[in-house]
Amino acid sequence: MRDACPYHAGRNGRDARPARPNPVKPMQIKICGINDASFALEAARLGVDYLGFIFEPSSPRCVDVMQASVIASELRSTLVERASCQFKGIPRLVGVFVRQTPSEILDIMDRAGLDVVQLHRRATPEDVAALRASGREIWTLAGGAPGDGVLFDSSHGDGESAFRRGAYKSILAGRLSAENAAEAVATGADVLDFNSSLETAPGQKSVSLLYALSEKLHNVL
Repeated sequence: MRDACPYHAGRNGRDARPARPNPVKPMQIKICGINDASFALEAARLGVDYLGFIFEPSSPRCVDVMQASVIASELRSTLVERASCQFKGIPRLVGVFVRQTPSEILDIMDRAGLDVVQLHRRATPEDVAALRASGREIWTLAGGAPGDGVLFDSSHGDGESAFRRGAYKSILAGRLSAENAAEAVATGADVLDFNSSLETAPGQKSVSLLYALSEKLHNVL
């Protein structure tokens, strides 16, 4: 996670308190299933490196292009306005796709204003080549053609979940939580990807659970 502002307001905007210092580490944090601007802003304030938007209709966390575009625009405009203190940089925004063709994916990425493509299926070399032509960073599911990043997801039956490092950015996902964060950090993955463990119900992210995860990560990173 990126360093947040040395002092930040509490949940009600008052009672500023010192944040725990966070030394620079190569490991990065992604939170997936973003569908709410206020949660995205709080994640950014806490120093999350990537925020993921899911475009798979079968997911309870699915967003459409308009929703993603509005959240991305609000996030960037707010962070630019407040960058002097409350926030440390702007998280990279990831589009997560399962069924769409490369041309459909790039159309959504352009319209929503996202940065990184995550192809959550076994990618073919043709998939990767077509997506890379856009100049964006490409992440693919382990077991298919590798992208710039390879995602090892223990909750996805179509990929290889056994984590291994390689000549790519390694992303560890699938049932990661505050409870097993220390074990996840110990793998040495480049990115840890959290999702459902931060929800009170499918698709309903909780800021309280986000705070608990942030505190745990500050203790183990």
